[in-house]
Amino acid sequence: MELQENIRLAPLTTLGVGGRARFFVRAFSPGDAEAAVEFAERQNLPLFVLGGGSNVLISDRGWPGLVLAIAIRGIQEESSGSTTLFRVGAGENWDAWVEHAVARNCAGVECLSGIPGSVGGTPIQNVGAYGQEVSETIVSVAAFDRCQKCVRHLSASECGFGYRTSAFNTAQRDRFLILRVTYGLRPGGAPRLRYADLERYFRGRDGAPTLSEVRDAVCKIRARKGMLITAGDPDSRSAGSFFKNPVLTADEHADLIRKAGERNLEAPSYPARSQQNKISAAWLVENSGFRKGYRQGGVGISSKHALALVNRGTATAAEIIGLKDEIQKRVQAVWGIRLEAEPVLVGF
Repeated sequence: MELQENIRLAPLTTLGVGGRARFFVRAFSPGDAEAAVEFAERQNLPLFVLGGGSNVLISDRGWPGLVLAIAIRGIQEESSGSTTLFRVGAGENWDAWVEHAVARNCAGVECLSGIPGSVGGTPIQNVGAYGQEVSETIVSVAAFDRCQKCVRHLSASECGFGYRTSAFNTAQRDRFLILRVTYGLRPGGAPRLRYADLERYFRGRDGAPTLSEVRDAVCKIRARKGMLITAGDPDSRSAGSFFKNPVLTADEHADLIRKAGERNLEAPSYPARSQQNKISAAWLVENSGFRKGYRQGGVGISSKHALALVNRGTATAAEIIGLKDEIQKRVQAVWGIRLEAEPVLVGF
């Protein structure tokens, strides 16, 4: 285990902001991860686990303890009846793994193409996009249990998946270090075209698209919305969607429809769960006075998507938090809905 000190964290995140870590370690094996945990406990240091850096906002003060980056690699493939199992190291790049699965003609994650970050972060947030969530294909998660001091294999049901949540960021927060994730995909399966943008993309064509064509379409759509990390694109310096789409009860949804009607607006929504509606957070933001391309000092809103807060090159974490707070307060005042931030806030 190579221990480093006073390491800049901003370059390790897609937002490109944040201070330094007092100590920093990359874990290339489960043993490295266990040794890092033991070091932090012996030194009485707070521990933060950093993945691909795509869904975090690190404070300008940095992290006063140990930052542990899980860098475990490798993809193992095994046939299991009508399913192909892929055991993927937590340190693998997520999009590269999706590309690998599509190349193997295995369906189940093709709509999750272009999402930045590492494999280990996907169970924590139950990452989802364009009509798919990782919880639909996760079979199990291998994780180091900081309480029991051993590696455990947790089934999907033990992970407590919900909309953008899991046991790993709720009831069992900070207990487990994700080491590997096992996905069960459908060899030769048809791609999913549930999302409206994808349906429009392929509307009018003859024949069903292939997995590869759907992956390519998702990447192009994400690029148009500034949700694809692209060199030279100023809208790429973001953490993706900064706010979760709210899920409302029937009464809350009816109240929103009434308020929108008073403003001659129509609130878009789609079924999320029984008696509930998932509302577009981007619509709420834009109809609260924050347009695409909005700028405030060194921080702003993407010119392509109202949910992406972007670093315009000189932003501080404090500025990003300030804009986040302002948007939340305005949406609450106008629509009576509290937006929940999606990125993990570190060191605040």
